[in-house]
Amino acid sequence: MQIETLKVFCDLSETESFTKAAQINDITQSAVSQQIRSLENQFKATLIERSKKKFRLTREGQILYEHSKQIIQTYDMLRAQLQELRDVVSGTLRVATIYSIGLYDLPPYLKRFLRTHRTVNVHVEYHRANRVYEDVLSNVCDIGLVAFAVKESRLEVIPLWRDKLVLVCSPRHPLASRESVPLSSLRGERFISFEPDIPTRRAIDKALRAEGVEVQHVMEVDNIETVKRAVEIELGISVIPQSTVATEVRNGTLAQIEIAGADFARPVSAILKKSKVLSPAMKQFISILKDTKPSPDGGSDTPEPIPPAPVAAPAPRPAAAPKSSSGSRRSAAPTV
Repeated sequence: MQIETLKVFCDLSETESFTKAAQINDITQSAVSQQIRSLENQFKATLIERSKKKFRLTREGQILYEHSKQIIQTYDMLRAQLQELRDVVSGTLRVATIYSIGLYDLPPYLKRFLRTHRTVNVHVEYHRANRVYEDVLSNVCDIGLVAFAVKESRLEVIPLWRDKLVLVCSPRHPLASRESVPLSSLRGERFISFEPDIPTRRAIDKALRAEGVEVQHVMEVDNIETVKRAVEIELGISVIPQSTVATEVRNGTLAQIEIAGADFARPVSAILKKSKVLSPAMKQFISILKDTKPSPDGGSDTPEPIPPAPVAAPAPRPAAAPKSSSGSRRSAAPTV
């Protein structure tokens, strides 16, 4: 019996999915089944109740899981400490992120990290928020990046930076000539909105309600790219993270206006499973994320201070995005 076999069993127990256990360990589903049967033969016990109903461990399986988890955690701690003694930062780092952070904010951090740690293999998965939480809790990924982080007893939330939210409109819109506007100026405007279950939409709705402002939600979508294209063809105006609109403002296809009299920003955080043993690679990556917010050219800017762990509910689970040849999942239309 090998450590890797116990890890596969633990991953299967936590994800309740042969597919996910295979994905985490970079093996086939058939190999997962073979390793489980090997454990059952060794311990002469049935570990999983095999039925078409909900996944469930037997009593013997639960005992093996509890002890195997301790063995895996001890082994991970040993490996991490030995790497630190040798000043080694290597291995694989798995990051799950919501689309807008992954496509607009994350690349400069990855550039800095990989420039220093060339022996680390980084896999990035792009998902909606609820899937990021699921993957962190089930050990499919090591680190998650989300906006408006949800408080969860099994998670550690690390505040990172605040993304300013700005009003965007067509350069021909009457508001386009203004440097800043109060929220009251949006009253009655045709509004291109995110879907109601997306955390950024909830924050925008809350701010509008607080000011007694009603807008016309003429279109509701799940991604920033569609919002920007709709605003460009003058279907309405919108409020989106400033970091996602820099190209359009530079090219003159959209106008950006600050929102006056409000602390209007989305807090970005990293989430980790509390029981996770941090490898040297994870520690170094988190350190870079907490340091300063890099600009797209690889420099760095001082981020706005962030309050601890604001709360918002994650969005309903969508279908998985197609997997690219690089091993990352992404969509042409990033969600927030």
